[in-house]
Amino acid sequence: MNAPQPLKGLRVVEFTHMVMGPTCGMVLADMGAEVIKVEPIEGEGTRRLLGAGAGFFPMFNRNKKSIGIDLKQPEGAAAARRLAASADVVAENFKPGALAKFGLDYASLSAVNDRLIYVSHKGFLPGPYEHRTALDEVVQMMGGLAYMTGRPGDPLRAGTSVNDIMGGLFGAIGTLGALIQRGITGKGMEVQSALYENNVFLMGQHMLQYAMTGRHPQPMPARDNPWAVYDVFTVKDGEQIFLAAVSDGQWQTFCDALGFVDLKADLLLATNNDRVKVRPQLLATLRERLAGRSAAELAAIFEQAGLPFAAIRKPEDLFDDPHLNATGGLADVVLPDGDKAGQTVKTTLFPITLAGERLPVRLQPPRFAAHTDELLQGLGYAAAEIEDFKHRAVVA
Repeated sequence: MNAPQPLKGLRVVEFTHMVMGPTCGMVLADMGAEVIKVEPIEGEGTRRLLGAGAGFFPMFNRNKKSIGIDLKQPEGAAAARRLAASADVVAENFKPGALAKFGLDYASLSAVNDRLIYVSHKGFLPGPYEHRTALDEVVQMMGGLAYMTGRPGDPLRAGTSVNDIMGGLFGAIGTLGALIQRGITGKGMEVQSALYENNVFLMGQHMLQYAMTGRHPQPMPARDNPWAVYDVFTVKDGEQIFLAAVSDGQWQTFCDALGFVDLKADLLLATNNDRVKVRPQLLATLRERLAGRSAAELAAIFEQAGLPFAAIRKPEDLFDDPHLNATGGLADVVLPDGDKAGQTVKTTLFPITLAGERLPVRLQPPRFAAHTDELLQGLGYAAAEIEDFKHRAVVA
């Protein structure tokens, strides 16, 4: 709790749902901003998701306050506008034009407060595609990521919400830049981030690979690997481990550590490019020689030798990761919803340090509308007025 809070005193009001917009708000909240999550009158839908979406809300909504407002009621929209008028930053990730009918678009809000920074997270930046409905998986397919991830002929989405999360990060980066500019000019601005453009940014290295070589990039499982020893090996008892030797020095260390004197002396394997030319045969030899060794034994050898290696782990294995637990990379959160509401579990922290400190969980992922009274009173609403709003389901 001693970590710096560079954004302390900054108020952020977010009209967000799912992952991209909430990620932006979480980053700003982790850095000390007061982030107010405006939820629909029934609560944000990710509170009720099952399966792969079950972790969305507690992951991306820590360090925030929650207020429930029915924007479709005039008094609700008015309360939301009053709340937005109190903000330094408004964040949203709805379809283009969705908030304009409530007077919560950038044009309406900036006319009242020209210092406002308004960060929009969309499927596409303005252009021919902007009115399409986008999802992370949609842009992974159309943006080349699924092609690069899967085997040839079998496009496969990445194993996490990579564009949603990174789109939120880019929104937060743009917000930080806009805050610095506001400090110079006194004026706010609109910031936009988008799933598709995020995905294309990730594909930039492969686009330039094609521009440089004239050869179509192959999907990662079938790529022309620039390193001979850079693969997953199945070893004793069917365990798997990733092993690598990406330089000639590492190759010599690799052979010394594993006792492969003959391979080290083979002039046909002297340089990385030599080894790449015979990669299939070399890997077959290595797989045969390593098959009887355990993953733990190989990990110990590689760690001692300073060579790259990695056990193949599942997400749940990370809860017991000694490095994460020793360095404070995991923190306790109390689940706000679902069958396990009230239970304390571990979550991952924003992967940076400030002044040597990880950014902590200051506020638990909020129970729905837990801060409605506090926030409305702060906007000047009387207690009786708030109770009337609740009775008529204007707010929750």
